[in-house]
Amino acid sequence: MKTPSRRRPGGARALVARLVVGLLAATAAVTVAGSPARAADESITVNFATTTGTPTYRASGWIYGMTENASGPADHFYRDVKFQYMRAGGAQLPGSGWVGGNYDRRWNSTLAQARRTAALGGQFIILPHDLWGADGAGISRFPGDNGNWTDYDNFLTRLIRDVRAAGLTVQWDIWNEPNITIFWNRPISQYLELWRRTYQRLRSEFPDQLIVGPSCACVPSTNHAFWNQYLDFVRSTNTVPDIVSWHSLPGDPVANVAAANATLDPRGIAHPRPYQINEYGATDEQNPADGAWYIARLERARADGLRANWAGGGNLHNDLGNLLVRNSAGQHQPKGEWWAYRYYASQTGQAVSVTASQSYDAYATKATGAAKVLVGGGRTTGNLTVNLQRLDTTSGVVQNNQVRVLTQRIPYNGGGAVQGPVTVSNSVVNVSNNNVAVTLPYGNQTDTYTVTLLPPSDTGFQSVAVAQHSQQCLDNTGLGTADGNLQQQYYCEGGDQQLWNFRPVDGVANTYTVVNQSSGKCLDVSGVSTADGAAVHQWTCQNGLNQQFTLRKVTYAGNDSHDYQLVARHSGKCVDVSGVSTAAQARVHQWTCNPVGQGSPLNQTWRIWGR
Repeated sequence: MKTPSRRRPGGARALVARLVVGLLAATAAVTVAGSPARAADESITVNFATTTGTPTYRASGWIYGMTENASGPADHFYRDVKFQYMRAGGAQLPGSGWVGGNYDRRWNSTLAQARRTAALGGQFIILPHDLWGADGAGISRFPGDNGNWTDYDNFLTRLIRDVRAAGLTVQWDIWNEPNITIFWNRPISQYLELWRRTYQRLRSEFPDQLIVGPSCACVPSTNHAFWNQYLDFVRSTNTVPDIVSWHSLPGDPVANVAAANATLDPRGIAHPRPYQINEYGATDEQNPADGAWYIARLERARADGLRANWAGGGNLHNDLGNLLVRNSAGQHQPKGEWWAYRYYASQTGQAVSVTASQSYDAYATKATGAAKVLVGGGRTTGNLTVNLQRLDTTSGVVQNNQVRVLTQRIPYNGGGAVQGPVTVSNSVVNVSNNNVAVTLPYGNQTDTYTVTLLPPSDTGFQSVAVAQHSQQCLDNTGLGTADGNLQQQYYCEGGDQQLWNFRPVDGVANTYTVVNQSSGKCLDVSGVSTADGAAVHQWTCQNGLNQQFTLRKVTYAGNDSHDYQLVARHSGKCVDVSGVSTAAQARVHQWTCNPVGQGSPLNQTWRIWGR
């Protein structure tokens, strides 16, 4: 895990405000208005007529990020982003592994993390070098020192025995970054002998398990000395890895794959062979804009990716590889980039063609009733026009030559917790010649955008609801599915139990049934009560007035444009956090609405980011 440098030039930070809709001659245009361009304006094109396969979420992997005993973070942080890969071997745990006489602790952690990875539907990539003890700290010996391989052979025997006894199926990443001294402080010839011996042993013991390498701190190149010497060696010894891997820190997966092909082809190493960029995203690229750019480039390159992780000490074994942050209570909360992966995970159906620009790329999909575009950039600012072409090839999105365009911003927030994507426009536009253009002002180089196309008749929206006195989210307690399950406030963590689908009530302005994404049940005032203090719980949706809530705009000095009271239609009373409590798990009930702008109504003020 080497120290990175920047990939693209930087720019200033600022951002957006509102949506203006208009028509141009040949293309319907949507502009998300904001600050003036600070760099050259660019454009990308999404062609929905050209499909490129079904989504496989190949970018949703990372290094470490799970607690030592694999108990955390919570399952939904993985499942909500369609987690694919984890790469680990007990690095940084005390005792320096095999060479320090503390192999067992590293193995026990590796085993726990491998089992949980499998339970979450992911593939585990084991790192023998970490189990040995070569995790960046100074160690007393390396395999093969003084021509003696006995100790390493004993280590392999133990590791192979443990993997077999546990019934694990793993990918074997034999040694991390063997071309730099922090991980391999010996001659390259000694490393190549390690590779040959280990490869042959693993192939004999686990013929059906995949071998990964060289996982170098480099990108493929026809003139990179280590890369080419490694390829010559594995070709001549018939020890070519099943998956060819490297680290893109920084780099461009598309260019990397082209270079890899150019180095494998002359040697007669067959491809397409799986490529794994098992560290991507330098420290200054771990933000929504750069993260989404890497997602798009990995998908375009058809290379699997694992996001890099430079955390130290106990933080390495936590925080989902820097996608999460912990609050003062130790509760995990998502960063902005996690929300970018969550949107990526929601992209189903078929992937479609995108023509990138110099600084921006996107991953786009279409499914029945929705088309989605995750835009990636970073390192620059300016206006980006997203040309959405051949909307006639989408299914159920265009109606009467119109389409709803939902544009949301995913904030970076300086690397802090992010409660959810922010809706910056949600409007019906006319379609011209099967095309629509959306212009996005990248005034902040670390934030990014999503563009979702929906039928014009779809006037609902999805959002968290954040109590403004506590900054905690309206939460379906314990992910309960039963009628009568009480609602609470809880730390905003981005799970389905905190996502609410606002479905408009026909003929009543700004009034919705509010349906929990986790349970599918409606926010409901218990017993149709009109009394102060009546519980707000969930119930099977029945369209009663006690399940209908009007969004009443809150306007007072310093508030946000996304702030509302939730007013129960049957009682005229507000959804309220009991006792103005700031404690996690405080109950939510109804109470007489405070006059907006007077007193302190913040326990009745909900920030609806998706509105």
